[in-house]
Amino acid sequence: AFYKKNGHNPMGGCLPMLLQMPVFFALWSMLSAVFELRHAHWIFWIRDLSGPDKFYLLPILLGVSMIAQQMMTPATGDPAQRKMMMFLMPAMMTFFFANTPAGLCLYYLVFNLIGMGQTWWVMRNYKPQPVVI
Repeated sequence: AFYKKNGHNPMGGCLPMLLQMPVFFALWSMLSAVFELRHAHWIFWIRDLSGPDKFYLLPILLGVSMIAQQMMTPATGDPAQRKMMMFLMPAMMTFFFANTPAGLCLYYLVFNLIGMGQTWWVMRNYKPQPVVI
């Protein structure tokens, strides 16, 4: 009733991430199994969407985009935990994605950029409303 009175969706936080996970795993398994993408030039330095990025630019851009996205979101919770998550999580994801297929890293990077655009749009158009109890 509290969420309904204030117009909030309790499933809005983690639900998009949970819905994205099956696509993420399907893309990962598809990129390692499809032979048509092997050594097929895509764009700029990315020569193979099924293999890792040789120059590690996509994983680095992914980590930078995660830091930028977290800087855009409003500060909540413990400042020490926020600081740790701002740099530790992107560093860990950069490490994990260093040897994954470039297509998977590109997928995650594009969705980070879309999330940054969405955050920018919401923060630009957000009008605070009083909380009704």
